Order: sequence, then C-alpha cells, then structure tokens
Amino acid sequence: MSTIIAARGYIALACPFFFPTERVDNIALPHPARLPLGAAWRGLCEAPGQEQRAPNTHEPNTHELESCNLGYATSCPRLPKQRTCDAVRFAVAGDSQTRISIQFSLEMGHVPAGHGRLEYDRSLDTWALRHPDPRIQKMAECFLRSHIERKNHM
Repeated sequence: MSTIIAARGYIALACPFFFPTERVDNIALPHPARLPLGAAWRGLCEAPGQEQRAPNTHEPNTHELESCNLGYATSCPRLPKQRTCDAVRFAVAGDSQTRISIQFSLEMGHVPAGHGRLEYDRSLDTWALRHPDPRIQKMAECFLRSHIERKNHM
C-alpha cells in the first residue's frame, strides 16, 4: 500500500473507477484507518462497460475489493486501457469550524495527471466546491466522513 502522511492529514490512493457504497469493518484489509478513504469500502466498478458491477467481496477473494480501495489495480481485468488516471489521492488541506478543504490529485503511472480542491461547508452541511466526476466526488465524501469520524474520536 502506498500511503504518505502529509502535514495536515493522510494522502492515499483509490481506484478512479471505484464508486464506494458501504463502509465495511469486517474485511481484512491492511491498516483500515490508513486506507485511501480512511476505511474499507464496498462499492461498484464504474469502469466503461462494467458499470454497476460489484467486485468480489467474499473471503478469501477480497483482492478485487482491495484493488478498488487502493488504486493502481493494473492487474484488474476491468481497468480500461484508455484512461486519464490510475489512482486518486485525497488529503485534508484545511479544517476549521466552518469549512473543510480537501485536495485531490489524479495520477497516471505514478505521475500527477491533474489536481484540485474541494470544499465542504460545515455550517450548511453541503459541498461548496464539488468535483464534476460523480465517482471522485463520492470518494471525497467517504474520505470526508472518515476524517470527521477520526477527528471526533481524538
């Protein structure tokens, strides 16, 4: 797993075609709190031609789900040959009483392929700045949820 600890939070990877739907605590993935979205998630593959397909999540074959949670799943048969990125990184760039700023970075071949910032407005309980790709936005929402839960337990 490739996880880097940043000054203000975790930076980690997730497959850009993964659409998380349910947090799971009963799947044996390494270091759940350090996973890209702050926990293990079940979800759907949204790669072209594979939309709405659920990866195998039954023991002992959780390697598909592990690839979805960790990104860079070059051995995944559903990963399209033509794609704009292999993985997505998230990090908390700022956290105040009113706003949480999340940086994201898209990677292709371990090289930056795009980046940006997302903003969550705590007072309005809504995203002030969203990502246009629903998969990446959903991953950001999962990352944010994990961040808030982790912070509340400190």
